[in-house]
Amino acid sequence: MEPLDGNAIAGDLFEYFGTEMTTAVGTCARCGASGPIAELRVYLRAPGCVARCPRCDNVTMVIVSVHGSARIDLAGFHLQPT
Repeated sequence: MEPLDGNAIAGDLFEYFGTEMTTAVGTCARCGASGPIAELRVYLRAPGCVARCPRCDNVTMVIVSVHGSARIDLAGFHLQPT
């Protein structure tokens, strides 16, 4: 399966955070690589969306829809303050 870039989850992130998030910078919890969400590799065919670090392939983010509302697990991605 070919990954998409982080722009593929822009709508889900906007729904959850209420603002444009693809330019937000974060750090991979495993390897420490930093970059914008738009650079993450996104897979849409899982039970939800899975975003992985482009450097080490660590799962950085999981997005699922529960009763029509987006739920996001950011355990593998630490957002940097703006």
